[in-house]
Amino acid sequence: MYKTHTKREVSLEFQSQIPVLRPSIHSRRANLTVKFQDLYGFTVEGNVDDVNVLNEVREKVRQQGRVWWALEASKGANWYLQPQVTSIVEGIALKSSLKLSTLANAITLKKLIRKGIPPVLRPKVWFSLSGAAKKKSTVPESYYNDLTKAVEGKVTPATRQIDHILTGDLILVHFLVHFFFYLSFSFLIPSLVLIDDLLLRFDGYAGSIDRSATNLSWSPVVGHSGGSCCTTTCLVAYSFRDSDVGYCQGLNYVAALLLLVMKTEEDAFWMLAVLLENVLVNDCYSNNLSGCHVEQRVFKDLLVKECPRIAAHLEELEFDVSLVATEWFLCLFSKSLPSETTLRVWDVLFFEGAKVLFHVALAIFKMKEEELLLTHHVGDVINILQKTTHHLFDPDDLLTVAFDNIGSMTTKTISKQRKKARTGSNGRARSKI
Repeated sequence: MYKTHTKREVSLEFQSQIPVLRPSIHSRRANLTVKFQDLYGFTVEGNVDDVNVLNEVREKVRQQGRVWWALEASKGANWYLQPQVTSIVEGIALKSSLKLSTLANAITLKKLIRKGIPPVLRPKVWFSLSGAAKKKSTVPESYYNDLTKAVEGKVTPATRQIDHILTGDLILVHFLVHFFFYLSFSFLIPSLVLIDDLLLRFDGYAGSIDRSATNLSWSPVVGHSGGSCCTTTCLVAYSFRDSDVGYCQGLNYVAALLLLVMKTEEDAFWMLAVLLENVLVNDCYSNNLSGCHVEQRVFKDLLVKECPRIAAHLEELEFDVSLVATEWFLCLFSKSLPSETTLRVWDVLFFEGAKVLFHVALAIFKMKEEELLLTHHVGDVINILQKTTHHLFDPDDLLTVAFDNIGSMTTKTISKQRKKARTGSNGRARSKI
């Protein structure tokens, strides 16, 4: 006779088998690779621990949002946009003229931004605190529209490069498609288009956002752009604003992310202008990337100062840090770090300036110091750094090291280092002639 099992017994027997089937077993957890979506719709690969970390980050984002709303309720709407508050952080205001409440607000704001800006507030906070709003106010209101109309149909080496890259780069297509989810998350857009449908319809084409429609949707044609995608329009417009910039492939990732975080194409243009004219070193995206080379020399010097053991070991291996750091600085980490971590880095970047890039780059090396010191080949170093950046799903892990474990830097310090690096470069160039 077969024994009859009750529902409870069957349930208990099934549950006893679940741990064997689950990938969360400690012995298999680290080796099991799973695919999952991050906060903004990116499909990424990681292990089960990464999924758990991402769930914790989601909760942190919600909690941080509640903190911002509570402060708005107590201090008043847009308290963080007051000129007195931002000028203190920039070191402009005189101490004798400070009110205690204003100083407290400035300190609170700096801490808040390092903890993250809520997605729904990012466009407004970035645009105001970065200086983009001030830069826009110095020109006629029709400046951007006039610029886009003036450059329409014109062909330059920069426009040819932009059209070639943005119409054929499938990586950028995926980047733009997934960040569409960022818009839905940030601005509570009522309707969404399925990712798979988008990729099937616009495979191989860098689609764009139709901002003239009632509901944001993907379209190969943008209302006023005459068939060009928003990213193309933004990049082309800036290439005519500053012809020395031209175009560098890393700039498409920066422009695409700016475009999809900001509310309008014009706001994204002014954010790009702030980056290229006020934050990043001159000539960073020029044809010879001279500015990027300057950043690399500054970073190498800082690595020797902040992480001397790592720097000495990498020199023994004949490893050039620019092998990994060039992409970090050209794309501002948007190709290397997970989406929420990238946005958190940019939160601080737009408020505190270029020093943030060096803090973050140094922190990545610092976090893996012991592992890096055990490497014997250049390939091992690259693998460790790439794996580290791809799995930094918790922004606090990175930013805590960046600002607590790395020596203090200021914008003036970075400016001096850049000048020194550029002077040294010119001297070496002259000696070779």
